[in-house]
Amino acid sequence: MKWDELSRHVLAGGRIGKEQALVVLESGEDELLAVLHAAFEIRQRHFGRDVTLHVIRNAKSGACSEDCAYCSQSASAEPSVDCYPMQTVERIVEGARAARALGAYRYCVVTSGRAPAAKELETICEAARRIKSEVPIQLCTSLGLLTSGQARQLKQAGVDRYNHNLETSERHYGRICTTHDYGDRVGTARVVKEAGLELCSGGLIGMGETLEDRVDLAFALRETGADSIPVNFLDPRPGTALASIPRISAMDALRTLAMFRFVNPDREIRIAGGREACLGALQVLSLYPANSLFTQGYLTTGGQGNEADCRMIEMAGFRIAGIVDTGE
Repeated sequence: MKWDELSRHVLAGGRIGKEQALVVLESGEDELLAVLHAAFEIRQRHFGRDVTLHVIRNAKSGACSEDCAYCSQSASAEPSVDCYPMQTVERIVEGARAARALGAYRYCVVTSGRAPAAKELETICEAARRIKSEVPIQLCTSLGLLTSGQARQLKQAGVDRYNHNLETSERHYGRICTTHDYGDRVGTARVVKEAGLELCSGGLIGMGETLEDRVDLAFALRETGADSIPVNFLDPRPGTALASIPRISAMDALRTLAMFRFVNPDREIRIAGGREACLGALQVLSLYPANSLFTQGYLTTGGQGNEADCRMIEMAGFRIAGIVDTGE
């Protein structure tokens, strides 16, 4: 494969097919730098050298009714994380202020559970109104399955974006969750878009899926119109059904990020959970296909820290995107 020709095809407005996407994933180690350079050409066209920082807040932890095999908060996992109910409006707002102080462009509020209860949604909406009036930052929420009415409530409260990952391919999904199905996930993605919210939807790589499953996920996200695609890499958690699965290699992770960029050229591609564990010293190379990352840790695990993230970004010649100005 002539990788520069593939990137020129995409930059000219062309789309790659599933066979070409699979070739990216099957490329050899000696080709990796060429693959990353080709992906970077596409990333640079749409995002320059900017990197947006996102800070995630676990506003309600544990005691989830769902049996997602990868999640330490799920009903099927042995208890290994702190469990606490929905945080107060003030604590959620304080988290937004802390995220802004770290240079975050977007603040992501996440709750465990199948779907938000009415009182929980009220808390999130009140916090959203406060955040949008007091803190110059973009706001994303991730609360599980949504109805059309709930999506509209979030939009009216000032939420900018909603996260609901497809996680994997439709074929593989039944192997990682039985308490809801792939169609439920796609349905929530649909109501998010219909409500006028931006859709953040990605997946978790390394759950025993095939390379074809990864390609199918990338194309499904294109079809759902995902505006932002977080790519997580499984860092197996003790007590979960996937605890014994080995992590994928750094090379495999980088090829996967490049494939997502080829398939979704103008979408935000985010390096998400597991990047430190899977990429190690090579994680700086992930900035060539990806243009955003979570900083300061994840839902139930820590990261390398905001200071180290900022230093890595700047030393590699990239720029941290500016914080939004809401007229403060």
